[in-house]
Amino acid sequence: MAKTNIVVIGAGFAGVSATKKLSKHFKKNKDVLITLIDRHSYQTYMTELHEVAAGRVEPDAIQFDLQRLFNRNKNVDIVTDEVTNLDKENKVVTTVKSTFKYDYIVLAMGGEPNTFNIPGVAEHGLTLWSWEDANTLRRHIKDTVEDAANEHDVEKRKAMLTMVVSGAGFTGVEMIGDLMEWKDRLAIDNKLDPDEFSFYLVEAAPIILGVVTEIEQKKAEAYLKKNGVKIIKSNGVSNVETDKITLTDGTVIPTHTLIWTAGVKANSDVEDFGIEQARAGRLVANKYMEAQGAKDVYLAGDVVYYEEPDNNNQPVPQIVQSAEQTGHTAAANIIASYEGSEKVAHKGNYQGFMISIGSKYGVAYLMDKIHLSGFMAMAVKHLINLYYLFSIGSLFYMVKYIHHEFFHNRDGRNIFRKHLSRYGNVLWSFPMRLFFGSMWLIEGLKKMFGILGAASWFGDEVALPFSWLQDPTSGATEAVEAVKGVFSLSYVYGEEPMMVLDKMPGWFESIMEFMVPNVQVALFMQKTMTLVEIAIGLALIFGLFTWLASAVTIGLVITFCLSGMFYWANMWFIPAAFSLMNGAGRALGLDYYVIPWLSKKLGKWWYGDIKSIYERGIED
Repeated sequence: MAKTNIVVIGAGFAGVSATKKLSKHFKKNKDVLITLIDRHSYQTYMTELHEVAAGRVEPDAIQFDLQRLFNRNKNVDIVTDEVTNLDKENKVVTTVKSTFKYDYIVLAMGGEPNTFNIPGVAEHGLTLWSWEDANTLRRHIKDTVEDAANEHDVEKRKAMLTMVVSGAGFTGVEMIGDLMEWKDRLAIDNKLDPDEFSFYLVEAAPIILGVVTEIEQKKAEAYLKKNGVKIIKSNGVSNVETDKITLTDGTVIPTHTLIWTAGVKANSDVEDFGIEQARAGRLVANKYMEAQGAKDVYLAGDVVYYEEPDNNNQPVPQIVQSAEQTGHTAAANIIASYEGSEKVAHKGNYQGFMISIGSKYGVAYLMDKIHLSGFMAMAVKHLINLYYLFSIGSLFYMVKYIHHEFFHNRDGRNIFRKHLSRYGNVLWSFPMRLFFGSMWLIEGLKKMFGILGAASWFGDEVALPFSWLQDPTSGATEAVEAVKGVFSLSYVYGEEPMMVLDKMPGWFESIMEFMVPNVQVALFMQKTMTLVEIAIGLALIFGLFTWLASAVTIGLVITFCLSGMFYWANMWFIPAAFSLMNGAGRALGLDYYVIPWLSKKLGKWWYGDIKSIYERGIED
């Protein structure tokens, strides 16, 4: 049987969603091959471009390597290449390096900035529509501010420290929000006064954030103004030069930085594909996401123009939710066409909109009735981002997202401020780690060798703190003497200490009865627990797997408490263990070497070699 080739062009939100759905459905069908082609070897998390551009997170935070995203999708061939032609008659895609035959194809090539042919925007403006754009903007701002710090001409210096964002939609508001937050760091690094910076948000329409309600618009505007942003509405940009912009009413704003977020159109690469176009170069699709007049060609994402009947015949919006949903619709109908089943009409389902204004404040409008702002709006935005990564099956990037957003950003630029920052100096945890490890080690050695008045595990005089074993009818009299101290620590201080619990809870007692049925098991548990205590002590002292050792400590202390053999005076073990989970093993400890090495080895074993370019791997 001839193989069926499905080609997806574009690894954005739409392309990835379509590919994931197709791959999952055909995972047991060896006759279907799926090829994902993109000019990059990674997916760019487009909604967070502003965070990179304004220095909140590092550039790699929004790069999701395609090998990692599809490492378990064995029927997906990842190809790094650029499409140059689509032959619909012969069903052939031509790229710079190769050609691909297809039976079905999904065009999900995304969009690009629309300058509306305004003079100077293409030449002097800075766009924000790709990973490269974000990095270019980031470098431009840092270089411009650095140059301004050495500029003696007051007016020129002022223009260099003035930043203008044109377009007050999602991207524009999020961009200006992060810029105004970045200024303090820029000022410190370049010995500038933060008050020297000026920020403008320019919008041709009479309102900002047109897709949300007036409640969110007012809150967003108030927050921006409170933080020094000058908002200009009903007055767009008419001309851009190297050192100034002119507005439609003739107002001139001296600036060296115009960030253009005022419009989007379909990727210009689709212009020559011979498919019917609508406004902004978008390709016309029917309700099944099939390209108008093109057999077996499906559309998804920002290239799609389809008027939704349930949305007042408005075209599908160019947002992430729509990109994913059109990708799913396209994939579902390819499956239907392949299997001869009934096709499904596209139905947009937009649950809400979340807009961050800097790292600590945001506004959200959810399910046509819920209004959120501040911490809660930002928390929802983070949860939605994590849910997206979960939905495409990437635990790796879920962890990485949390890493970048909450633990590894500077200046407290997240909703938890600096409370979760890993940039704090963990060297000061070193004395605590040594002391804490010593406590565990001594406790284990006491039990092993019978020092400091403790019973030796080599001797006969041992006992068990479990009241259930002391019932003569249980037949476990010997076991009573076999495991005393298995679930206990003996450090006490000063006056007579108080037990956390006087006796075991009934449910825990039942578990212990099951786990320790006889004296042999009891003796084994005693020796094992002693070795565990010694191992924890050595791990903490040498800083090896410190996080794991601390986590085990917390679990053991809870067990000790439930066993009725733990004192309140020793409860400091739990907060001490939590404090060492901040990476304490990387300061004068083996974790400094072992954890990075282990991460590298495990990553290579699980994901294979990560490359900047993926060549074609699956043979037709």
